[in-house]
Amino acid sequence: MPIPKAELHLHIEGTLEPELAFALARRNGIDLPFADAEALRAAYAFADLQSFLDLYYELMAVLRAEQDFTDLAEAYLRRARADGVRHAEIFFDPQAHTVRGVPFETVVAGLSAALTDSRERYGISTGLILCFLRDQSADSAMETLDAAEDHLDKLIGVGLDSAEVGHPPAKFAQVFRRAAELGLHRVAHAGEEGPPAYVREALDVLGAERIDHGIRSMEDSELVARLRTERIPLTVCPFSNVRLRAVDHLGMHPLRRMLEAGLVATVNSDDPAYFGGYVQENLEATAAALALTDDQISTLARNSFEASFLDEATKSAYLAELDAYLAVP
Repeated sequence: MPIPKAELHLHIEGTLEPELAFALARRNGIDLPFADAEALRAAYAFADLQSFLDLYYELMAVLRAEQDFTDLAEAYLRRARADGVRHAEIFFDPQAHTVRGVPFETVVAGLSAALTDSRERYGISTGLILCFLRDQSADSAMETLDAAEDHLDKLIGVGLDSAEVGHPPAKFAQVFRRAAELGLHRVAHAGEEGPPAYVREALDVLGAERIDHGIRSMEDSELVARLRTERIPLTVCPFSNVRLRAVDHLGMHPLRRMLEAGLVATVNSDDPAYFGGYVQENLEATAAALALTDDQISTLARNSFEASFLDEATKSAYLAELDAYLAVP
């Protein structure tokens, strides 16, 4: 039985497995430029973040109706349950859908239909985090936030994702300020391809409570000290970092050094359908490659719950479940 954990860096569109993509394409009368699921899977050889994003956005064409988004989220929940996930804070990219003519309401309603009562049906509590595409304009992000105001009961936070280099966090300062006024949590991708300065900017300008990725923080000792002192969580995605060439191979991943530096690091799957594994596979393979100790693996699981946006009572309950799991010889 996998160790209980929370997943805090998961793009729901990135769980679109080739088989489901073809099933939705048939349902919606869409022709994909691949012969079959295996041919599509063979295309998952990415040179960098942008080459991944090009295919990622292209495949979103199969997501049209509420039921498509419901089916997508249900498929993830089934996989997550098998991986020992007890809580998932799930990213979605509304701008990538609205630009195709899919209404914001359709996306949220479809995802919410799957996530409602997910704890009872799958043993997984969930929260939705609306992400802004950083390679789009700040005005577009603000329009998206405006559209979200009628659905705040279904959201726990906002995030910032997509192509990092050349799109500093400060570009979205006003949008994140408005999100804070609306009572939403704030997270941001920073320090994956972008420099450590982007991590600082996400913290100081956007008020980010968590940093998604953050692996390049290790290049800056003062930033590492700050992250440790302020207990800023980092949602690390090892398979993603290797597949997108941010790290040469798992054996060179900085996760072990992050733990040894006292950082609140967690392991997540990012876009698992594209990067070759869900969260438990990320954890197992990275632990083996870096020779992580049992205590370090336990720390990663504990960090995942402590870094979540759960209320304290629910967080304590999950941590108690983790303790009980660890107590079994």
